[in-house]
Amino acid sequence: MILTERLEDRVPELEQLERVGLFTRREIRAVLRKASALEYKIQRRALRKEDFISYIQYEINLLELIKKRRARIGYSFKKDEIENSIVHRVHSLFKRATGKWKVSLFLSFGLNAKHQLSKVFSCMLAIHPNKPALWIMAAKWEMEARLSSESARHLFLRALRFHPECSKLYQEYFRMELMHAEKQRKEKKEFERAKMDLVEFNYSEEILNGEMARIIYRDAAQKIKGVEFHLAVLSIAKLFDFTQDLQKEILEGLQANYADDPLTWDYMARRELELGSLQSTEHTTKQMKVSEMTQREERCCAVFEEAVTAVPTEDMWKCYITFCLERYNRKTNSEELKQKRLERTLSVFNKAHESSLLPEGLYKQWVRLLLESSLCEKAVEVAKAATKRFSLSVEVWQMRLQVLIQLKSDDVTQCFEEALKHMKSKVCGTLPLWSLWVEWSEGTNSKEDTEALYQRSLRATAPAESVTMKEKYLDWAYRNGGYKKVKRVFTSLHENRPFSLDFFRKMIQIEKEQESCKMLHLREYYERALREFGSTNSDLWLDYIKEELNHPQGKPENCGSIHWRAMKMLQGDLVENFVSKYTLLQTGHL
Repeated sequence: MILTERLEDRVPELEQLERVGLFTRREIRAVLRKASALEYKIQRRALRKEDFISYIQYEINLLELIKKRRARIGYSFKKDEIENSIVHRVHSLFKRATGKWKVSLFLSFGLNAKHQLSKVFSCMLAIHPNKPALWIMAAKWEMEARLSSESARHLFLRALRFHPECSKLYQEYFRMELMHAEKQRKEKKEFERAKMDLVEFNYSEEILNGEMARIIYRDAAQKIKGVEFHLAVLSIAKLFDFTQDLQKEILEGLQANYADDPLTWDYMARRELELGSLQSTEHTTKQMKVSEMTQREERCCAVFEEAVTAVPTEDMWKCYITFCLERYNRKTNSEELKQKRLERTLSVFNKAHESSLLPEGLYKQWVRLLLESSLCEKAVEVAKAATKRFSLSVEVWQMRLQVLIQLKSDDVTQCFEEALKHMKSKVCGTLPLWSLWVEWSEGTNSKEDTEALYQRSLRATAPAESVTMKEKYLDWAYRNGGYKKVKRVFTSLHENRPFSLDFFRKMIQIEKEQESCKMLHLREYYERALREFGSTNSDLWLDYIKEELNHPQGKPENCGSIHWRAMKMLQGDLVENFVSKYTLLQTGHL
């Protein structure tokens, strides 16, 4: 299907090539054949880099040929319809291939192809200057494949004229300059080792020390606001061992300008894990390692404690708790360290709750941790406190109810009633509660009580949500009362709109499972389903026709009438879809 679609997408450009006289009919067919073969290769399960290279090379050659023929006949129009389409395809191929093989793809091209690829990138950027990712790809190509930092720098500077506030462009430009500095430092070191005269090489101390990257950072910091950018460039700078001063400057800028941002505090706290670690020696014992890790984590928490005082927000507490959970979930052979992490995490949860700053989404994690730690009473208490604070949250009530159900509490029914009482003001959104209630009732209460609950849910839920409850009710009736019961339930509901298609499909399937499957009943279910979905579902009509053809009690003479009704009722493209499938059915291919 994808292969066919991609080949069909080429048709307009090929038609234009023939129409304007750049290619003959025979050449167009040759291009289509070659393209089909290339497309087939890149649609296979086992992808090969060479297939992408061949395809890209073919498209580059095609662009070159078009360019030469344009020059020969002097025709310069229709470039948007022809070249633009090819360039877009090359871009897509590059994007897909570099996602899998990255730079190795570029290095696989020959020297001549590399020159051609540079021209392709120039062409792409002329057409798509509004795509930062394309500028980055082109600059990386110049830096990593053609080893030209000057060309890469030129591309980044041009890109920033189009996108002066693009964080990603600045980050990649910053990274490129540090890579260039690192490369020059390595070269200089090698030449010094070889005792060569460095005067002719003219190494700049500023570039060697990453001064270009510093200039980029300072320029970007004036235009791009937010902690995320500072943290991104800081993480890039940390990849290079000569950037200590630059890292210090970025860190100072972060603290000076974003002291009230939780992400700044989060970074400063986590930084303590990396600082002051003991030198690893053969005499370091297991207990010493545990003690050191405990101290480092305590230093992190000391910063977080300062943070939640300085920035008392839900986001800040979330950062603190996320850190504690991460440490708790880390594997350790030390039971002592594991217990300390658990106690610390539960304590931080409690402090955030008492400050009324524990985010709604974290209550569930707190309760889960309490249950895992066999602190069941505390879990019930926390779940109750959560529903008091977030009384209109279905998810929080659901969490509390699941705790009570898990602990086989006597308060489940009372809690369901309380939850729905609070939810009365909500027009919809109570479906998860009703679903949970009937599921619990099925395993706990009598059939009569469960059925009464299903009927109550249909009256209480919003129309759109009642659709799901009808499906559940039908399924429960069949499982617990068999065919006669489900038939009665269906009859009681079949005028109670709205319905889902699955409601009728389920009943059709149940009927077909019976030994004495009656076509009369199937017709009733299909007719009722078609009344609701006949204008929007062509497969329903086809299935109805198949039943009449295949059922022992079916009447093939009814198929013409059903077909005529379908043609009148179906909307838009569904008519064409129905006709094609009906034709296949008649010829025995469906």
